[in-house]
Amino acid sequence: VLHDLREGGPTDGKTHCLDLSGDNHVGVFIPPGVAHGFAALTEMTITYLVDNYYNPQDELGVMWNDPVIAGDWGVETPILSDRDQANPLRADIPAGRQPYWRMRT
Repeated sequence: VLHDLREGGPTDGKTHCLDLSGDNHVGVFIPPGVAHGFAALTEMTITYLVDNYYNPQDELGVMWNDPVIAGDWGVETPILSDRDQANPLRADIPAGRQPYWRMRT
């Protein structure tokens, strides 16, 4: 599930859901400011590449089942990390933390 958090852009607030599998071998480019998550329905390995060094202060998460995002995860009761359980709704992202359009890409 991908959801554009970047305020002011042409895809602000849009959600896109897609299936990745060993059958389709799809690669996905996710720009900065686009929230993304994965639901593993089977045992699997995901190769996840990033464009910079990890910076925990730069992380921003949203609640997996936020009705505004309306992601189709394919699961009803997922197993979530403590961090993911504590994520806010999109509407509750603190002021100044919301990504904005024209971030680096």
